[in-house]
Amino acid sequence: MDMFGHVKNVVRELIDISLVLIALAIVLSILVGGPSMPFFGQVVDNLTGLVGKLGSNGLVGLIVLGLILWLFSGRGTAVARK
Repeated sequence: MDMFGHVKNVVRELIDISLVLIALAIVLSILVGGPSMPFFGQVVDNLTGLVGKLGSNGLVGLIVLGLILWLFSGRGTAVARK
């Protein structure tokens, strides 16, 4: 059972790192601008497209948005969970 706990912790830490990278990409894209940045290029465009697709799908989009928010809310950082 300890192995599953270890795998869960590794996955949580990877998700935390990816969320930080997404936030960094958004800030850099806004400050520097343009899709010419390597690796961070079109993050804002992709997020805007995702929100637009969720918004155009009405109730289903609202349910999916609620599910996404529920999955990522109340998580805290990996350091705080230890």
